[in-house]
Amino acid sequence: MASADGRIEATADAAPRRARVLVVDDHALLRTGVANIVNHEQDLEVVAEASDGQEAVEAFERYRPDVTLMDLRMPVMEGVEAIRRIRAIDPQARVVVLTTYDADEDIARALEAGAKAYILKDIAASELVSCVRQVLAGRTYLAPAAAAKLAERVTQVQLTPRELSVLRLMADGLSNKEIGVELSISERTVKTHLAHLFEKLGVTSRTEAVRVATRRGLVRFE
Repeated sequence: MASADGRIEATADAAPRRARVLVVDDHALLRTGVANIVNHEQDLEVVAEASDGQEAVEAFERYRPDVTLMDLRMPVMEGVEAIRRIRAIDPQARVVVLTTYDADEDIARALEAGAKAYILKDIAASELVSCVRQVLAGRTYLAPAAAAKLAERVTQVQLTPRELSVLRLMADGLSNKEIGVELSISERTVKTHLAHLFEKLGVTSRTEAVRVATRRGLVRFE
């Protein structure tokens, strides 16, 4: 069983069982580094690795780890979708997002999918281990930068689905007329949506709107 700090305790007649960890990332060097950190701990061990979301779901189903460390941007299947599928297999699954992305949209989507923690790849090894143990103990954990972004998101006005569509097409370089054709709306309606967008994002130009939207994770350039 897990103690208050997430460590796996020994029974009277058995050696302590190490908590099983699945590491998911499309960069092999990162997986190796994380595995080395985890395996260095007496109460933790990496039982499997995966290089994309689909492999993560398959590995989870096969190994049933106690904690999964999940990247977000990966080929084949992204991290958020993998989290959803893992949680569909086991609603109690503990998933820690380990990523370089701290946009509020990414954080919100991951938490909504069921992630128990959200940390960034610049985290210290000791903090990574502490996070895993906290999640094992049933707690949630947010990196300070992620917590700040999430708090900022709560206080911001959210965009409507139509405004998001206009924003993303604008980020793709489409003109007002082209956006109107794409969405089957008039150019005048496009301009109205843009005016609302600029007001909500606190910007005065298309360039600023795209920059702010990219920082918030509302648009992405792969």
